[in-house]
Amino acid sequence: MGDSFVKEVEAGGVRLDVWLTGFPQISSRSFAQKLIREGRVKVNGAPPAKAGQKLRAGDRIEVSLPPPVPAEPEPEAIPLEIVFEDEHLLVVNKPSGMVVHPAPGHTSGTLVNALLHHCRDLPGIGGVKRPGIVHRLDKETSGLLVVAKTETALIRLARALKERRVERNYLALVEGVVPVDRATIDAPIARHPVKRQQMAVVEGGRPSRTHIEVLERFPAATYLKARLETGRTHQIRVHMAYIGHPVAGDERYGAKTIVEGLEGHALHAAELAFVHPVTGESLRFAAPLPAGFAEYLRRLRKGG
Repeated sequence: MGDSFVKEVEAGGVRLDVWLTGFPQISSRSFAQKLIREGRVKVNGAPPAKAGQKLRAGDRIEVSLPPPVPAEPEPEAIPLEIVFEDEHLLVVNKPSGMVVHPAPGHTSGTLVNALLHHCRDLPGIGGVKRPGIVHRLDKETSGLLVVAKTETALIRLARALKERRVERNYLALVEGVVPVDRATIDAPIARHPVKRQQMAVVEGGRPSRTHIEVLERFPAATYLKARLETGRTHQIRVHMAYIGHPVAGDERYGAKTIVEGLEGHALHAAELAFVHPVTGESLRFAAPLPAGFAEYLRRLRKGG
């Protein structure tokens, strides 16, 4: 259970969310607003409170804090689809809906929680919250990613990724008919200037390049392969939306297609290739489309 406290306002005229930040348990205004949204704050016994409401002297504020989050992720017995593993690294096929590493709002059930249960020596490899994580996939993106099991493997894989020696190919179904067979989308990406939970093509952003190749066209959709040259957050999703063809099911970036049976959006990390950081062996892996994605593609081919 979380901690709770009741306080009386001494001097009025201040916003509720600002007033709450005066307590050491509430570290920021955004955390105060989150508590208010979750109904954890009452003013004179009457929820829902509003972040911007002005308090009056004598108001009675009740706050119920959530349980504390462990400083370190806990191992959890979550099944993993392991495509390859040796003493240096492993390659997993992540399902759509699984978050890669713990973050606010996702403190359990992540890939890291599963990895800590599977690899008892993983803690300390690359940091507390992201042990062994070389690169990541968005929550709703399925497919392959490599995880380092030793510090040496982590450093060398990270260097290979930075030097663009890791090949990452994705399969995607996007809205609309892409008119060209092949193209390179070269557009800088940065945090969206207004929607801070999103990325966007922004002048002065980080250089970002995605190579696309059309595999099949349908009346209102295109099936394509996308190869990352750079690896920015949400890169393929942002680039496809930028050229007017958002990934099907990706409502955050403007998709209007609601696909029955599709978990998340129609983006899958299908191929991963790199040189083993210790043995020097060339490795290449492929993961089949998840069931919902494959069924959606089958319906399109049948004209449904």
